[in-house]
Amino acid sequence: MGMDETSTNTQTSVSKHAFFDLSNVSPLVFLYLLRECYAHGTCKATQKFHALQQQLYLVLLNNSKVGPAILIARCLYILPIFDSYCDGFSHLVLSSLCRFLKVGKNNEDLIEAKVCAANLFLDIVGGTVTHDEGVVVKIVQGFDFDLTDIDKVMRRAKTDGTAKEVVGKYVDKLIDLQSYTTAVDMLIHFSIRERGESFLLKMLECRQQKVAEKWATYMGKSMLCLLVQQYVDQKLLKPAYDIIKKNNLREEFPELYHQGKESALKKLAEKGVWDIAEARANGDRQLVEYLVYLAMEDGYYEKVEELCDRYSLEGFLNSKEPESDLLNRRYLNLHDLSIDDVCWVDDVNGLRDAIRYFKGCKVVGLDCEWKPNYEKGSKPSKVSIMQVASEKKVYIFDLIKLYNDAPSALDECLSCILHSPRILKLGYNFQCDVHQLAHSYGELNCFKHFEMLLDVQNVFKEPRGGLSGLAEKILGTGLNKTRRNSNWEQRPLSVYQLEYAALDAAVLVHIFRHVRRQSERPSGAQDGHAKIEWKSYIISHMGSSKGHLNRRSARR
Repeated sequence: MGMDETSTNTQTSVSKHAFFDLSNVSPLVFLYLLRECYAHGTCKATQKFHALQQQLYLVLLNNSKVGPAILIARCLYILPIFDSYCDGFSHLVLSSLCRFLKVGKNNEDLIEAKVCAANLFLDIVGGTVTHDEGVVVKIVQGFDFDLTDIDKVMRRAKTDGTAKEVVGKYVDKLIDLQSYTTAVDMLIHFSIRERGESFLLKMLECRQQKVAEKWATYMGKSMLCLLVQQYVDQKLLKPAYDIIKKNNLREEFPELYHQGKESALKKLAEKGVWDIAEARANGDRQLVEYLVYLAMEDGYYEKVEELCDRYSLEGFLNSKEPESDLLNRRYLNLHDLSIDDVCWVDDVNGLRDAIRYFKGCKVVGLDCEWKPNYEKGSKPSKVSIMQVASEKKVYIFDLIKLYNDAPSALDECLSCILHSPRILKLGYNFQCDVHQLAHSYGELNCFKHFEMLLDVQNVFKEPRGGLSGLAEKILGTGLNKTRRNSNWEQRPLSVYQLEYAALDAAVLVHIFRHVRRQSERPSGAQDGHAKIEWKSYIISHMGSSKGHLNRRSARR
């Protein structure tokens, strides 16, 4: 049979060939024909496995009254004689059976199959039948027999000892082989709890943390506490915190819990997702105070004020001024770039004033901001503001308000800048902004194409550190990016947000000044600074059609 046939044809040919009526098929013939189907299949092994699994499931379903579970148990008895096919076919028939038992259970068949499977387990443990330990645990779980079923088989065979002792010896063998996952699965399935602290420590010594956690969870709080303490002793604080959080052990390890929470909050703050960080603090005063310290450290003072006001925290705002002086030395500010004015534009008059100003500029910096959206699968937020900067002045356009109030004027005015071949527009990773603008305001012609663009990121091909890292490299000081993920749709924007937005556009112009100076140096200059070629990176036209960008590089 060719396994590259359609599933319908393949299924029909197999059923007619041998599997239509299981009452007339012995386990040996069943497995022989299964092997022939597999051996003559022409597709890849994984595809053949899934195709045969589906066929076997349908065969078992069509013969639910004949005793399919007993047939599978008997097949597992003789599968070891199929050598290299044994493990794969064992998993194949067991997975098909498990799927069948979810919908087509026959109680009489299953009761007898459990006895047969328990007997098979005893023969495997006794060495009469050979199966891989992974198959053994699947047999135990698939037929779902327990110690009582094994005891019944042992009494019938007049075998000495108890089922618990037999399983215990098998588990000992697995532990000696360091097969801890299978050992734990066996102990949990048969509800055996005698193994204690030494078993847990042995798994940790062998770096089997996941299975150790599974065992500790099964054993209960005292074993979980021991596991946490072992992690702490080994300075594995992250997994220790995860166990505390997952198993509600906060009261047992209050300090460690707070350390873990603080570490998680710090990571969120470093990503700039302060709203999520605050939600994770869940009103805990100690954690909220830690968030305030993080905000102060990053110079995010509107967040400091917001948190202090919301949670009635005192003593933080008094220390703001000295910290502010320190932060001004650490990060660029508008004064460093000699920016004379930052203008907020949210009406037609302001829009026309801005365009008149920029018509006299040869180079401008462009940037956009939008509110972050943390819901998986949801649409991205609309671009909220666009910043356009010259060497001395920055205009911040309230795109949301201008689009709602005067879309035609907004379209006309921004086209004068964005479509002008006489004004060089600077951006940083501007392709992302272009896509977002087109997605947010697809009805406006001004965002459908751009003329004369230079993406500064492409000139310096050093993505590490982003725009802040590039500013530090070129200008000696980086940008404070803590407000990157703030709420850009709130009105009015805070003073800090306005400064952040203005700096992102203005710093591009100042980086470009450095680039241009370097490009004008004589080619034989020996001052250690390489000449920077930037003109070849200018894009004369960038179109945005259905979200795809079409580029044409200018030769100058």
